[in-house]
Amino acid sequence: MSKIVTLPVPNRIESLEARLSALLDIFATHRRFGDDVYWLKENAEVLNILETTGQQVDHLLAPHADFYAGLEDRFAFFPQYYRFFLSIALDLEDLGMPGDVSERLIDRAISDDLVRAELSDLQRAEASRLMARRGRDPLPQDPGLTDRLHGFIGNSRAFALPNKKAAYELTHIVFYLSEYGRRDPGLSEEAMTSLEHAGMLAFLDQNVDLMAEICISMVWAGRTPPAAWTDWVLAEMRAFELTEGDAISIQDDYHTYLMCNWFAAIKGLEPFRKSLNNSRVRFDRVQSGVAPLRQMSECMYQMGQGRSANWSAMRRSVEQWLSPEALNLLHLAETSCDGFDRFFEGFSRAARTGSV
Repeated sequence: MSKIVTLPVPNRIESLEARLSALLDIFATHRRFGDDVYWLKENAEVLNILETTGQQVDHLLAPHADFYAGLEDRFAFFPQYYRFFLSIALDLEDLGMPGDVSERLIDRAISDDLVRAELSDLQRAEASRLMARRGRDPLPQDPGLTDRLHGFIGNSRAFALPNKKAAYELTHIVFYLSEYGRRDPGLSEEAMTSLEHAGMLAFLDQNVDLMAEICISMVWAGRTPPAAWTDWVLAEMRAFELTEGDAISIQDDYHTYLMCNWFAAIKGLEPFRKSLNNSRVRFDRVQSGVAPLRQMSECMYQMGQGRSANWSAMRRSVEQWLSPEALNLLHLAETSCDGFDRFFEGFSRAARTGSV
């Protein structure tokens, strides 16, 4: 039977280089394996964070060397995962891995017209952004892609409604438009309001994974996230529990851990402060209490035609539905930024009474 050990917090934190070395090794060799699509997802995310935050890890990439050497064969057999393969190849090379595999993968993707097989503008935008890193455009015949992305994120009222899929698409579009913080994404004021609405929902739902992505998007769009949001993300990051063991489940909160640390790095803080061993590791968020979002939605629905889009008029009725813990979070959300009244207008759905 394998032993499960919760990693202790040492008196002296290991160097950033040692922590990043362990992080790369954990995801490359201890959690999953290279022919697992979840291995592709996890490692693409880790490498992307290190590349976009300028970490110096060129001498720490040995755990990915064999995978990089076999990328062309994998790409030929699993073309449906071409965006993962491109992302990993590009980031490894830009982080210091010798080679030019990414250019040959891009040539293959363009010759096989893989981008035209995508059904969503979000996926086409990701593929275009990846290939643009080597000066290629897979969709020269579709100049309206960027306009459609701006149109989607500019519909701010839609982001006042609980819809996690749309909220994550919003943040990813900002990632692509900003080239991961390398340029001004050119967001309209309505798109900025969309980020604010999505952030309000993430806070009310206590979804810190989404909140971290929203805070990153706001920084890359030239805005400062509300202090309450920033403080919450960083507090959640510090509270994470890391457990090691040969047989532990890895159906965990690794993505939230990565996103919180990504935001910390973008804020200029040193990321991945938890000490790591070169072993199988599970990442667990310390769960918070009851979130007010579900109770607020139930209140709105039950009120039917009696609900109003005016927060001042509705505050007392909504507060009566909430538990004391949820009420405290609602008050913090309300005071976290100036746009709560505007957010509530859309959230209430008062203009479409009887529908949800």
